[in-house]
Amino acid sequence: MSAGDDLGAAEDAEGRAAPHRRQTDGGTAVVIGASGGIGGALLGVLEAEGRWRRVIGLSRRTEPGLDITEEASLAAAAEWLGREAPDLALVVVATGFLHDARFQPEKAMRQLDPAHLAQSFAVNAIGPALLMKHLLPRLRRGGPAVFAVLSARVGSIGDNRLGGWWSYRASKAALNQLVRTASVELRRTHPGAALVALHPGTVETGLSAPFSRVGLDVQAPAVAARRILEVLAGIGPEQSGGFFDHLGRPVPW
Repeated sequence: MSAGDDLGAAEDAEGRAAPHRRQTDGGTAVVIGASGGIGGALLGVLEAEGRWRRVIGLSRRTEPGLDITEEASLAAAAEWLGREAPDLALVVVATGFLHDARFQPEKAMRQLDPAHLAQSFAVNAIGPALLMKHLLPRLRRGGPAVFAVLSARVGSIGDNRLGGWWSYRASKAALNQLVRTASVELRRTHPGAALVALHPGTVETGLSAPFSRVGLDVQAPAVAARRILEVLAGIGPEQSGGFFDHLGRPVPW
């Protein structure tokens, strides 16, 4: 997620156009994964904007709790949101798995491990897919709505020039395909809504810290959050199903 361009080129904000705001004021904004570095920063920026009726953060530490690997908790959280937020206008899924004490990004094929692959797909692809299953139908129909999942540039098949990071790359590529597929169905039921995958850039979090390189545009979480929300403010139905970076530029599939 936040280490998404560790294997890509450095980027800066020069030439970035100011977004045309499509989201109307009001409505409820929800951040999934609000206890993480990017998720917490997104929550803070959304609260500071003052243009949402309500801002809600959900994670394993909140009430209700939400565990991305347990569908029952996702369904329960969706039911709760149905009661608390009938005007659901923005959902940002800021969960992700790159490494932990057991697993590190693979440098070569000989390091492939089925448990590592399963963990990556469970968090990075299956969990977000189930969130889409339970939350996309709850997006408001009476105004614009955006559902965004944080993907990663290394999930781009077309942009893969260095190899490595097998589990992370493959799970994020799967996430991108799930987003694209769900957007087709969303267009039929919610023609005013948009579903996108977003590469947040490299962010100063525990997820990306071991892999940052000199020369990259490493962002503080608050900076990354503002960039992400600026991009999402310019997203409309015509961009639904797309994959964009934190400056609003399309990323190759």
